[in-house]
Amino acid sequence: MYLLLFFLIYFFTVFVLRSYLLWRKTDINPLTFNKGDDAHGYNGKVFSFISVLELIVISIYAFSDHWRDFLLPLWYLEYPILQIIGYVMLLISLVIVWVAQSQMADSWRIGIDEENKTELVTNGLFHYSRNPIFLGIMVANIGLFLVLPNAFTMLIVSLSTISVNTQIRLEEEYLKKTHKNSYWDYSKKVRRWI
Repeated sequence: MYLLLFFLIYFFTVFVLRSYLLWRKTDINPLTFNKGDDAHGYNGKVFSFISVLELIVISIYAFSDHWRDFLLPLWYLEYPILQIIGYVMLLISLVIVWVAQSQMADSWRIGIDEENKTELVTNGLFHYSRNPIFLGIMVANIGLFLVLPNAFTMLIVSLSTISVNTQIRLEEEYLKKTHKNSYWDYSKKVRRWI
């Protein structure tokens, strides 16, 4: 039950609340995934699927002992120390994502905003990673897998790894076109992940 509560707080804090605060401040909707069938729109659908899958898996663990076996638990990874590490990773992820979003300020978006040009953010966590928000999301997904090791949380890690890496490359192409030499210089100094 605590994990479900944490997931809802996490989702509300880094997506709903952050989106609302940015919209109130700038009158810009930060949710920029399009509805099209291009790579950007498709990746938005994959992100949504992953979020729903996480909610379903966590809800099954919270409310239905009977259904847990259908998630194909990896019992040989069910150790208290791994669960503790997983919970710590979830907390660290929340901090990383919130801080990175705060440092992006008005430039933060969910997806690529081709209508409103944003500033290139290179300070704070972005001084060490070009993608600290995605890094935080990956830390959360791996943490979730350690807390609930099963085939579906492994699927979540796998899908999010592919989806996040695809989104990063789409955003990099956009940033190269938009910020040109500034982004090139930045990408030479700071790695994609760490």
